[in-house]
Amino acid sequence: MNNMRGRFYSRPLIKRKGYIMAKQLAIDIETYSDEDLISGGVYRYTDSDNFEILLFAYSIDDAEAQIVDLACGEVIPLVIVKMLTDDSVIKTAFNANFERTCLSKYMSMKLQPESWRCTAVQSAMLALPLSLEAVGTVLGLDKQKMSEGKELIKYFCCPCKATKVNGGRTRNLPENAPDKWELFKSYCIRDVDVERQIRAKLQKYPISDREQQMYCMDQRINDRGIMVDRNLVEHAITCDLLYKETATKRAYELSELDNPNSVSQLKGWLQSRGLSVDSLAKDAVRDLIKETDGEVAELLTLRLRMSKTSVKKYEAIDRAVCHENRVHGLLQFYGANRTGRWAGRLVQIHNLPQNHIEDLELARSLVETGRYGDVELFYESTPEVLSELIRTAFIAKPGCRFIISDFSAIEARVLSWMAGESWRMEVFTTHGKIYEASASAMFHVPIEEITKTSPLRAKGKIAELALGYGGSVGALTAMGALEMGLSEEELQPLVNVWRSANPNIVKFWWQVDEAAVTAVKEKTIKRVGMLTFEYQGGILFVTLPSGRKLSYIKPRIGINKFGREGLTYEGIGESKKWMRIETYGPKLVENVIQATSRDILAEAMLRLETAGFDIVCHVHDEVVLEVPEGTASVEEINEIMAVNLAWTKGLPLKADGFESLFYKKE
Repeated sequence: MNNMRGRFYSRPLIKRKGYIMAKQLAIDIETYSDEDLISGGVYRYTDSDNFEILLFAYSIDDAEAQIVDLACGEVIPLVIVKMLTDDSVIKTAFNANFERTCLSKYMSMKLQPESWRCTAVQSAMLALPLSLEAVGTVLGLDKQKMSEGKELIKYFCCPCKATKVNGGRTRNLPENAPDKWELFKSYCIRDVDVERQIRAKLQKYPISDREQQMYCMDQRINDRGIMVDRNLVEHAITCDLLYKETATKRAYELSELDNPNSVSQLKGWLQSRGLSVDSLAKDAVRDLIKETDGEVAELLTLRLRMSKTSVKKYEAIDRAVCHENRVHGLLQFYGANRTGRWAGRLVQIHNLPQNHIEDLELARSLVETGRYGDVELFYESTPEVLSELIRTAFIAKPGCRFIISDFSAIEARVLSWMAGESWRMEVFTTHGKIYEASASAMFHVPIEEITKTSPLRAKGKIAELALGYGGSVGALTAMGALEMGLSEEELQPLVNVWRSANPNIVKFWWQVDEAAVTAVKEKTIKRVGMLTFEYQGGILFVTLPSGRKLSYIKPRIGINKFGREGLTYEGIGESKKWMRIETYGPKLVENVIQATSRDILAEAMLRLETAGFDIVCHVHDEVVLEVPEGTASVEEINEIMAVNLAWTKGLPLKADGFESLFYKKE
């Protein structure tokens, strides 16, 4: 497969003097691998010795699409190969990372991302869906993605089960279903046509040069990947399996039920012991444990521990890791397309459990060396230990260590800066203790009297985390206010005092609300501080301090849930479907602050790359660098992170960091 000879040749497919005249090559491919693309990602998918490209469809400068049937012996024309390796020719595809990664493997050479343009990213920048089919539907294209595609991909691109009917084969080839194969070729060509139509529809909204630089950086980070301690992963999975076997056996002994995991059976068992329960959800079980003792409390504790799903993260790592012990493709550029933030993929690195075990290295060594009994002996909960060790499965390669640096309270800083809340800005330019300072401003207590263990600090912290974007009692409750000891009667007063202490932030919410509504109603331009609101071509654009624009498709004005005039737009809702979404000032402010925080992080990462550092992943406002031993320092990285740009003038940025041989939260 890695032999290039005989696979490429020149034939007169391009009726011009030479390929150099071509400026753009649109591509779609269909592939086969015995690895699962969804669970393992494209890098693991192409890492298989059985990976193949079956069909290669292309269009040169938007001419009629052509198809190369590689599975049936055709080869990619040499002139196309030259275009693929010529950086002056722009290659386009929907989710270009897939085509670029697959073709890199097929051609046995790394195709760099600089000359690639991803139509999925261009769509996401307008807050359109992330799939080719969904974008085509929303844009109302003349040619839509063929509905037969899913079945054809399942038939030709994945292994099949051997049966007597199919002659015991484990893979379907073109000769097994010639009619289906011809339809599959049409499907591949259609995808090129749909991508071209999307590009034509969005030509007025090109990816900016700066965002293209950030996209290329993202591709390099995903190509580089992050190393995995496979030994720890394997032992963690085994440890969890053994623990669950033991716990399940004990649950059977305690309950004498046919299935102690059955909700109905367990409810009946509890009822027989005088305990009537409506729910056995995790939170409900935690509350029940506090109210019970003896066998009931033990069985409920076993249920809670056995329900911990953190080991699935280890399994996800195991499915995605490649032969060089690195996981690639953990991040999707513009995956959170409302704000442009990155989204997590495969292992979902953005929501890994935090680690609070003081002797983390000891716990890690016990699991890694298979001392499962000692884990059970030394720690209260084996599942909890495994959960807290997930981050540590990511390690620096030999001769290197991680430098992990993150922005301190970035969203709170950006919100204070944009809203002009001067007392908060003073906090961030001095001691930075926003929780203590917030409590001081709310309760009129000198900040010196508010210690780290003070109940007032706890109230200040939860208020800061829950109330900055218009949150009220519900936000406090969701953030765990009741669990931390606050009473329901305290919640609304807490909301009131926080808003009283932050009048400029509250004012900012409603200035943004008014500007957005006015821009849509009057088809005009409105400005609020550093933000510009403009209605153009059926889209409400919000221009950020960085110059990047947020998009709200087909905005309308109507009566909202508060009974007053408000804004709605079309987008991907909580149901993951395209729908009309209601929004208002505080929610728009949340989008703006998170988007601006994203831009600050992206610029910092570009600076780090320019300085020669290898970024292996980033999570929220945190960057993880793989740095050779004896080079650089935490202070140097923090300094680069916290550099102010022309458009962040006056914003008090601060980064904190530390070193580690494995990934963790300090």
